[in-house]
Amino acid sequence: MVLAADAAAQAAGLRVGMPATKAQALVQGLVIQDADPAADAEALERLALWMLQRFAPIVAADPPDGIIIDSTGADHLHGGEAALLATLVDKLAGVGLRARAAIADSWGAAHALARFSAQPGYISERGKAAADVRRLPIIALRLAPDLVDGLRVLGFDRVGDLLAQPRAPLALRFGPELGRRLDQATGRIAEPIEPIRPEALIEIRRAFAEPIGAAETIARYIGKLAAQLCDALEQKGLGARRLDLICHRVDNQAQAVRVGTGLPLRDAKRMTRMLSDKIETIDPGFGIEIMTLTATVAEPLAPKQAVSSLVEEPEPDVSGLIDLLANRVGEKNLYRMAPVPSDVPERSVRHIPALAPETGAEWPGHWPRPSRLLAHPEPIDTVALLPDHPPASFTWRGVRRRVKRADGPERVFGEWWKRDPELDAVRDYFRVEDDAGERYWVFRAGDGEDPLTGSQRWFLHGIFG
Repeated sequence: MVLAADAAAQAAGLRVGMPATKAQALVQGLVIQDADPAADAEALERLALWMLQRFAPIVAADPPDGIIIDSTGADHLHGGEAALLATLVDKLAGVGLRARAAIADSWGAAHALARFSAQPGYISERGKAAADVRRLPIIALRLAPDLVDGLRVLGFDRVGDLLAQPRAPLALRFGPELGRRLDQATGRIAEPIEPIRPEALIEIRRAFAEPIGAAETIARYIGKLAAQLCDALEQKGLGARRLDLICHRVDNQAQAVRVGTGLPLRDAKRMTRMLSDKIETIDPGFGIEIMTLTATVAEPLAPKQAVSSLVEEPEPDVSGLIDLLANRVGEKNLYRMAPVPSDVPERSVRHIPALAPETGAEWPGHWPRPSRLLAHPEPIDTVALLPDHPPASFTWRGVRRRVKRADGPERVFGEWWKRDPELDAVRDYFRVEDDAGERYWVFRAGDGEDPLTGSQRWFLHGIFG
């Protein structure tokens, strides 16, 4: 029997549940592989572990073909929920895995929307889970097949059909499972997630005889957990690159906080400061009964020898400030620029992590470059003589500027080995200064004579500081 079929097989008319002999009769030379549920489960666990290290502190496998992620406390590191979802799907596509994903208030709603919504990437607005799952088929509720068949016999096809019915007659006929699944899908009852925890994970756990909830108390125990975690890391010669704090509440809900570091870290005070900065995002509810602090990603870190200031001046360490800012604004929003070997200005620079090592490439020194390079050149209206003169004046963003001084042209050719349209492309760049003292970097697309070299239009590409 066919248990799974890829997109090409489905396009050829094959369906899950079809006898294998019928599938072979429909498609000549069909490639069939024996199912291996044990290997599939192992691969799903490995994929869940990969997501735990890169995306969120609470991740669990959702067999046979899903992974559930609680991204609360970690989505800001990826630029928000939409960016997190897009990054996750793109990363999986990069290794050949076609994925459907959804973000919703509850596990049940996300499970249903990921598999049965029309969009491959669905984001349900907060509080709208019940409305979003109404139009889905009843099989989206994770019900047993015989229960689904019984409901369909009675004419129930959509989740909304069940939500419109009184709950008592349904429970009397089909048992409590149907009501429980409906409540999980609509977010009325919580469904705890048991996160994956590999054996090699360094984790410190603290249980409380009485639940805690005050911010000061949480901060105090964060400091104690951080000190114990640093001791465990030191015994293994490691430093943490990603820290996950999970607070288990008495109502079986979990609140998670994730922070990252640019370099391996084994400093309890810095760990405490970064995690305490996120206490305001933790909702203790009726109290926290268990706290765990985990070094989800750890790398080798050799002990540092103290240097006497009389012998050698210590190098300034800004890693603490960078880590603090990165966890506030997101890792992707804090970076520095590195040169790339390219003559085309917009391709000659790239973003690298703030604490990444030097790439070895050097900035071009023959012509100065503006301190602010626009992401895309913006068109300007100019008054200029062709072919080699700078503009006498130009209008940018509705403001006309008279050019007082100019230097150039600097001719930049297209990279013909990358794209055919750049075979004859030419840009002539000028540094210009207006009568207010502002300096700009402008260029003409083309050499001013041959139309094959460019449109002969003018653009502003950068601003000098």
